[in-house]
Amino acid sequence: MPLPSLLRRTGEQGFSAESRASVTHGASADQAPSARVRHLGADDRSSQRIRIVDATLACLASQGLAKTTLDDIAGWAGLSRATVYRAFPGGRDAILGATVDTELARLFSDLAVAMGEAKDLEQVLVVGMVETARRLSQHQAIRSMLDHEPGVVLSHMAFDQMDRVLATASSFAAPFLGRWLEPDQAARAAEWAVRITLSYLMTESTGLDPTDRQDVGRLVTRFVLPGVLALRAPMKQTRSAAGKPNSTQ
Repeated sequence: MPLPSLLRRTGEQGFSAESRASVTHGASADQAPSARVRHLGADDRSSQRIRIVDATLACLASQGLAKTTLDDIAGWAGLSRATVYRAFPGGRDAILGATVDTELARLFSDLAVAMGEAKDLEQVLVVGMVETARRLSQHQAIRSMLDHEPGVVLSHMAFDQMDRVLATASSFAAPFLGRWLEPDQAARAAEWAVRITLSYLMTESTGLDPTDRQDVGRLVTRFVLPGVLALRAPMKQTRSAAGKPNSTQ
């Protein structure tokens, strides 16, 4: 099932499962947003930055990127504009950059737990692909922007932007595959798995649900795993040739 369809069908889940924030609503139409992101222990600078990041995610999910201003973010966070600027001197762009970095770190943190528990190469591929698809398809901010500002998301899936996405995701996944593959093989297999996952998320009418473990399991068993295992053959042949005694000596 493609990402746009998944985003419309997923249930209303929190945009950040790890966050301790709770968002409450009740602003009138002519007032600044009265929704507030509340945190335990939000007095230190680090917690305050996370509070602002989570408020940004709430704004993006509610009104999209184009309409989200620094004042909106401050209002959702329950902070003054000056306090937000002290936390992020670069303003809105710096906040958006930190938001992307934070959500990526959260995604990788969850994936690390799931992939680290895998017992074999097939399982780590299935778990990594399924959990990535689930997290992306259930992300409220991404879902909202795909519905109303698809160009914002899709612009990161083309040309050099896609290369950066692949490089970042592959560098994370490769060590987990490296338990069963050589480093260069793991890197190539990781990039392949990332490409496949994103392709199924973004493609309409594929007949495969990338968030379903059985669907992905069949895909991995029939197509992905054989291709990954085939990477081992050239390496074994190279090692064998390197270790073979020279008959002329």
